[in-house]
Amino acid sequence: MKLHSSLGPNPRLVRMFLVEKGISEDQCPRIHYDIIAGENRQSDKLTGLNALQTLPVVELDDGTILTESWPICEYIEEIHPEPNLFGETAKERAEIRKWVRLFDQEVVVPMTMGFRATGGRPMFEPRMPVVSEAAGAELSAMADAKWRWFDEVLGNRNHFTLGRFTFADLIVFCFANFGFTIGWKLPEGTDNLGRFIETHNQRESAGIWQQAE
Repeated sequence: MKLHSSLGPNPRLVRMFLVEKGISEDQCPRIHYDIIAGENRQSDKLTGLNALQTLPVVELDDGTILTESWPICEYIEEIHPEPNLFGETAKERAEIRKWVRLFDQEVVVPMTMGFRATGGRPMFEPRMPVVSEAAGAELSAMADAKWRWFDEVLGNRNHFTLGRFTFADLIVFCFANFGFTIGWKLPEGTDNLGRFIETHNQRESAGIWQQAE
């Protein structure tokens, strides 16, 4: 199994997941692409693996290609079930997926589209369609409102569900840290999320966010 990776929240989500699972880079070698320089869009190898030229991509030993961070992590969970991050029962899996889907739709999508149209516009506009800057600002505001909602839901806990660290916590943590790398800050009134991030910054897997690439 090989991981094709880069900067960004989704590749680092998979990398954190691998660390949480105790899977080393010897077991899953990593091939890094400089997306700032557009290396992913210039690589015939990557284009052959994923026509969308997005990362991460996992290349299995039998030649199967997996894309999209969430399905990649679910695959890894199935072949390395411990420690469990997606739930041990059907009910637990449904609960975790509920929070992941809510966060993906209500925060990740508007946050990402908002960034591409505003602060990230010089990088993304030449590569893909982006909304107007005004629409981007509105999308960012929508994402911030949902961050506040997630803060209320979290309350004084350090986990969103099941009372333990799951993929639901991991995706929230990763996208907050992505925001920090582009100059974003948690919206006012999200002290619970601030504590949550500070707590999980102590995890071994969080060290990925301190690495230079």
